[in-house]
Amino acid sequence: MNSKNNSQLPKIMRTLMRLFQEPACALHYKKPFELLVAVILSAQCTDKKVNEVTKELFKKYITLDDYVSAKPNDFEKYIYSTGFYKAKTKNILAAALAIKIDFGGKLPRTMGEMIAIPGVGRKTANVVLGELYGTAEGIAVDTHVIRLSRLLGLTKHKDAVKIERDLMKIIPKKDWVRFSHLLILYGREYCPARCKHINCPLARYCVKKID
Repeated sequence: MNSKNNSQLPKIMRTLMRLFQEPACALHYKKPFELLVAVILSAQCTDKKVNEVTKELFKKYITLDDYVSAKPNDFEKYIYSTGFYKAKTKNILAAALAIKIDFGGKLPRTMGEMIAIPGVGRKTANVVLGELYGTAEGIAVDTHVIRLSRLLGLTKHKDAVKIERDLMKIIPKKDWVRFSHLLILYGREYCPARCKHINCPLARYCVKKID
């Protein structure tokens, strides 16, 4: 980690919060399990595309039992455009069954229980726990968070788990959920991949070189 940039973290946070005063999850959902489905679908896929897909998916699959009894071949047709559709179908339908059998049909409230669900890792669990319950057991690390936290000198790691560990050490727990939203929004609107950082509000804090 870059100690100089760690000391600049309050300024980085203030800038982000000024840019995005009410950061929130961009995925559309009405029911808790729908959020889990959307987050699983968002792997290697844009939130915009996921929202387009779930608009129709959630009309077809309404209850948890609809997912439990779903035929994989039919389900795949609805999510095909999100990519990795076979793996995502397998995980979503297995998750539905696990939630019904192991958790009485309700999404659990702890990290340990969440990551016991098929297809759910720390990133997915952090998003769901933070969004549904306001629970911060960690920091959701997606591709934007990986890239920008390295670019801002907040970590030197490339592995998501190690990056999360570094961020949890320097970011106040009360800001864990918000921090992910802020970096994701910043990455989309100001600093996408291959950005030249000419007009980036956080350009002054970027490290010159990352491995």
